[in-house]
Amino acid sequence: MVYEQAINDAKEHFGKILEKQLKRIERMKADQEWTDYSSLKPLIIGICGGDGIGPYISEHAKTVLENMLKDEIASGKVEIRVIDGLTIENRVKEMKAIPDDVLAEIKKCHVILKGPTTTPKKGDPWPNIESANVAMRKELDLFANVRPVKVPELGIDWMFYRENTEGSYALGSEGVDVTDDLGIDFCVATTQGSDRIIRLAFDYAKKNGINKVSVVTKANVVKTTDGKFLNIAAEVAKDYPEVEWDDWFIDIMTAKLIDPYRRSGFKVIVLPNLYGDIITDEAAQIQGGVGTAGSANVGKKYAMFEAIHGSAPRMVEEGRAQYADPCSMIKAVAMLMNHVGYVEEARKLEMALDVCVQFERKLKMTGRADGATGSQFADYILETVNDPNLESKWKNYQ
Repeated sequence: MVYEQAINDAKEHFGKILEKQLKRIERMKADQEWTDYSSLKPLIIGICGGDGIGPYISEHAKTVLENMLKDEIASGKVEIRVIDGLTIENRVKEMKAIPDDVLAEIKKCHVILKGPTTTPKKGDPWPNIESANVAMRKELDLFANVRPVKVPELGIDWMFYRENTEGSYALGSEGVDVTDDLGIDFCVATTQGSDRIIRLAFDYAKKNGINKVSVVTKANVVKTTDGKFLNIAAEVAKDYPEVEWDDWFIDIMTAKLIDPYRRSGFKVIVLPNLYGDIITDEAAQIQGGVGTAGSANVGKKYAMFEAIHGSAPRMVEEGRAQYADPCSMIKAVAMLMNHVGYVEEARKLEMALDVCVQFERKLKMTGRADGATGSQFADYILETVNDPNLESKWKNYQ
């Protein structure tokens, strides 16, 4: 047979993938305990600057974080560690998505605040190494990507739960060129991986008095993996009778998010990896752009918080990095504080972000010299956080 060797090679490759995924399922079955952040002393927060504008906006976010938790840092309850080395240059030098020494330092922390990192694509001057984000989600089992989007004047208050360790991205670097004419990529869905992300979304809805969860797939076409995700959602929903749920296909959902007559009806949205990546960028654009949105990557042992946008190397090349908008990273700081138990501090920072970005808009971020610098914006946020009239000011805008 002409293609016998090519088919056998592809089978062998696929067999190795299956073996790894089955072992991953066993690890998920065994991993039941969540980290209790209240018991940690110190709570260690690692900061990775990343690439491009990453070090700039991460520094501004660090300034805000240190100001918000200055008493806890002074008392030794919280420790901030700067972790160098998660750069494209260092990753290419080691030919690893995350160099071993950097990963070891990351694992010594309990939570991570991470700037955007560069993922090489065709035509870039870098070798085709795996995304640092994807690698970190795998290594730390950060299975839930949580992204809030809020635009009060449009009636929008969405919380997205994107599955983070499966779907098309999980095996995105493990496809196979069977022949010069045939390339195959793989998509994976497990019972355990689907159940835990869907259950987290329903838990959030229940705990916050939200009576609506929308499950997004393309199960009418992608029948095995998306079908599994939707079937498991139906089973999980039985455990939450107080929460209504519905299901949508990804194509019509992208349309309904920009439908002024329907979009305010969505509350909590849970969906597989690839769809979640695409649709949360659309949602962030409605809010004011990807620069306004933060993101949480949550696992049972670790958590990582970041901006949802890329590293914008052109801004650095053009000498404009100091004008990069740090809003997304500051939003990530608020999500980080809320996750580890500093709920009131997180709430104040969220209110300050609403006032500064959605309402007052005293500073204009343009990414150029005709707008504010990132440092000026961080100062504006802190000035607003420390305003004794913040709460009443925020309520007046609602």
